[in-house]
Amino acid sequence: MVRTPTPEDKFSFGLWTVGWTGTDPFGVPTRAELDPWEYADKLAELGAWGITFHDNDVFAFDATDDERAARVGRLKDAADKAGLVIEMVTTNTFSHPIFKDGGLTANDRAVRRFGLRKVLKNVDLAAELGATTFVMWGGREGAEYDSSKDLHAAFARYGEGLDTVAAYIKQQGYDLRIALEPKPNEPRGDIFLPTIGHALGLIATLEHGDIVGLNPETGHEQMANLSYTHGLAQALHADKLFHIDLNGQKGLKYDQDLVFGHGDLLSAFFTVDLLVNGFPFSPDAPRYDGPIHFDYKPSRTEGMESIWDSARANMETYLMLADKARAYRADPEVQNLMRAASIDELAQPTLSDGETVEEFLAAEEAIDVQEKGTREYHYVELYQAALRHLIG
Repeated sequence: MVRTPTPEDKFSFGLWTVGWTGTDPFGVPTRAELDPWEYADKLAELGAWGITFHDNDVFAFDATDDERAARVGRLKDAADKAGLVIEMVTTNTFSHPIFKDGGLTANDRAVRRFGLRKVLKNVDLAAELGATTFVMWGGREGAEYDSSKDLHAAFARYGEGLDTVAAYIKQQGYDLRIALEPKPNEPRGDIFLPTIGHALGLIATLEHGDIVGLNPETGHEQMANLSYTHGLAQALHADKLFHIDLNGQKGLKYDQDLVFGHGDLLSAFFTVDLLVNGFPFSPDAPRYDGPIHFDYKPSRTEGMESIWDSARANMETYLMLADKARAYRADPEVQNLMRAASIDELAQPTLSDGETVEEFLAAEEAIDVQEKGTREYHYVELYQAALRHLIG
């Protein structure tokens, strides 16, 4: 029996997820569009804790200040009445034609200045609504042609834009952090900062990088044939995992945005294992305690009823996997296999406490290389144990 989601689970949905009408490059909408506050009310009924949105999910790109304020106010009122937290806000710098060459990295300087103003205006909005994360997905920051960009300048402008936004957040005293969302391609042929590692590299060069981190998405990492769980672990190791986007993806395809777990189920299991159990052999390691945010799309084949079926499915899958991940870690057989695989030993520093390189090189340590070369690690058996917990 699956537990009903509650606000304590901190499940959160982007309004663009349940609000996707089924439009794609090859077809028109297959569902009607509701007002943002209608999606918020229904998500609260299903047990969600929070909502997120791009600016233009709520008001039109060319909305007047009065129109903008009225629609945002109505959404905030609906969220408050439903008990929902607006935990993250982001800005759309990818839909309007002005951003076809990027927002912060467009060759056209006037476009970059326009894009930066749009971002900063919505940083104010995020702070006003009590959000603590401002996600920046550079969907149009990239190229199809290597000849189209001075690439050194492109990364310099990207860094300049991020530092400007981060400095503004500090200047205004906002309780807000920036989370970059990597993606390898689509809509651009090659998007700048395609993976978690690329994003960490740029963050390290920023003057105000202390408040700039990551919002990794399952499908985006798997589109690059990478391990999402490993990526989350590296972001945690760098203390840069500020937010997450969960969904389903079936390998090297377009960005499918399936329900979480409806892609690589075993990968989803180990992602949840990391999120709920942390690093059991490294108890001092950072843990993620932020929102469990879903960035998926209800299938284009479904009608209005299935919007809510699919939203419920994301939460149900996470809760089922969380229960199984806890049982997996508590299983004595699994614990014995982990010890047999020396997993606990990896947390021990290779050098002894205070040992110098000279002392290390001078130490005489006998090792049977033949025995070590033929030892059993039991990784297959350990993985099979996870499978038993998952589907047994």
